[in-house]
Amino acid sequence: MLLKPHSKIQVIEGAKNNLPDQEALKGAVAIQELAKGLTADDLLLVLISGGGSALLPAPIPPILLEEKEKLTKTLASRGAAIQELNIVRKTLSLLKGGGLARLAYPAQVVSLILSDVIGDPLDIIASGPTAASSHSIQDCLQILTKYNLLQSLPESVEMVLSHSPTKPTAPEDYSHVCNVIIGSNALALDEAKRQAEGLGYATLILSPAICGEVSRIAALYCQLVQLGCLGLAGLGEGAQGDKARGNLLQLAAELDIPGLNLAEFLQAMRGLGPERPVCILAGGETTVQLQGTGKGGRNQELALRVGLGLHQAQAAEGRSLARCDVVFLSGGTDGQDGPTEAAGAFCSPELVREALRDGLDVEAFLNNNDSYTFFSHFQDGRHLLVTGLTGTNVMDIQAILIRAMERS
Repeated sequence: MLLKPHSKIQVIEGAKNNLPDQEALKGAVAIQELAKGLTADDLLLVLISGGGSALLPAPIPPILLEEKEKLTKTLASRGAAIQELNIVRKTLSLLKGGGLARLAYPAQVVSLILSDVIGDPLDIIASGPTAASSHSIQDCLQILTKYNLLQSLPESVEMVLSHSPTKPTAPEDYSHVCNVIIGSNALALDEAKRQAEGLGYATLILSPAICGEVSRIAALYCQLVQLGCLGLAGLGEGAQGDKARGNLLQLAAELDIPGLNLAEFLQAMRGLGPERPVCILAGGETTVQLQGTGKGGRNQELALRVGLGLHQAQAAEGRSLARCDVVFLSGGTDGQDGPTEAAGAFCSPELVREALRDGLDVEAFLNNNDSYTFFSHFQDGRHLLVTGLTGTNVMDIQAILIRAMERS
């Protein structure tokens, strides 16, 4: 950040690669001391976005930063969702879970928030430094049990958990706080829809709350693509269309995506005619259970899995797929997908066949969680989505583009 000479603004950079470090801890300590000294005549302005959890590490003594970081990384590697990670983080933190707001009292606190969490829960975004926690110690213990970590905790963590309050803090303790969501996945999807419609696409938004294991979400998108192609081919009301809709409803029931009314969405799809190309938009955040040692991110893995699924569908009964041009894209709005330089990737039903010609086995790369390496080698990286860091984060966005081929 460029500052004027003698500026009163202090900048402390930390949390490289979105992991808490000593510089982030130094910043958290400075913020903690500042908040402690505020009075009723002061206003504390807090800007909150994704990455806030790593930028504000203040583990409750005697927990060490390294111990808390290791626990968080282990949870993430076992497939814990961001909501689960942040429940554990705030349970073990002085500043998260409303701790910053409590320290700042009696000053007025105004937080402007970019949401990177499904449903925009104020106490989960950046682990809720200025929001009353809606979770208790029991929620944290359930998560640790779910991922088989309860018996292998450091003594310091066990000590803090044994002394933590069993009930969440009462909301009335936060009457001096005003939290405002100024950016979210839903807002991003609305703007993406406006842009797509301006390009001539008939556009539908599936949900801003897509979540679940990446292979299951890939199956959902593959079924949507097949149904969209059937509709553009005039076959959407036949047996194949009924089968695709049934598969989608079953998948949605298993995934239990918050707020998703799939029956209503499928009815809207029925109203799409073949005269316009179709754009289906969605957003949220999937999870990947790491099994290999490769390099990638959830968006690139999702795109690769969708490419494989569409290839398999086309081989099985894909005449409608062959009649359409299809592109699937998944990207992170922050411009970085996992520890890679890409925001995500895109694919088509032809990806697997074209990759085999280049000697690339898609399934082998997926088994090793090595999606970035695949896309880097495939056609010289042309299917990678590289935007650079965007300076914002409202989770991930997926786009499906379907266009009926012109018949010769």
